[in-house]
Amino acid sequence: MATEDSMAEAIAYDLRREILRGTLVPGETIKERENAEKRGVSRTPMREAIRILAQEGLVQLRPLRSPVVANPSLKEIIDQVRVLHALELLSGELACATATEAEIARIGHLKDEIDRLCDIIDSVDLFELDMQFHAAIVAASHNQALIETHRAYMARLWRARYLSARIRRTRRRVLRQHGAIHRALAARNPRRTKAEIDAHFAPMYKNIESHFKTSEDSGGN
Repeated sequence: MATEDSMAEAIAYDLRREILRGTLVPGETIKERENAEKRGVSRTPMREAIRILAQEGLVQLRPLRSPVVANPSLKEIIDQVRVLHALELLSGELACATATEAEIARIGHLKDEIDRLCDIIDSVDLFELDMQFHAAIVAASHNQALIETHRAYMARLWRARYLSARIRRTRRRVLRQHGAIHRALAARNPRRTKAEIDAHFAPMYKNIESHFKTSEDSGGN
């Protein structure tokens, strides 16, 4: 039988995907009672799921009012992307020195899986696999403070990264860059690894800014 903790994680997973897909849009109210009834659960795991998403920055809690889907400004997101960018550059540099051969092989396996599945699986599933690729590089740094900080920023930027990644014209470029990052890591070349990570991040800023401009022009999110 599922525990309340596992139920909360499962609900958070579903809500997170609804936010990514735009089923729940920025600024939209999340009604605990209605969502709990729809899922056939009590309000306790529902409340805990919302707390999880609030910690990730995907939901904003409000005193005595229903929580809403977070609606950060462009500047807030770009500021956070810059921090994430710096964290991934550091992780790549450290991983060149600290990663085991098994870890580098796993990063290569994830790269191959993304390449193999990119045209046949759901976009959110593909995105989550992509994020596993990035997290595996950070894990290979063997720096716990870096790993924990990166995890927190990754969660906060989940939707922004998804919006950037779903632009199809960038998909083949992303696949090529994954391969270049993996080759640089396998060669234990920190300068080249950082250069490839830099190249990977550069379009993200433009994609996010483009999304915000399109949303503003259309009056939506």
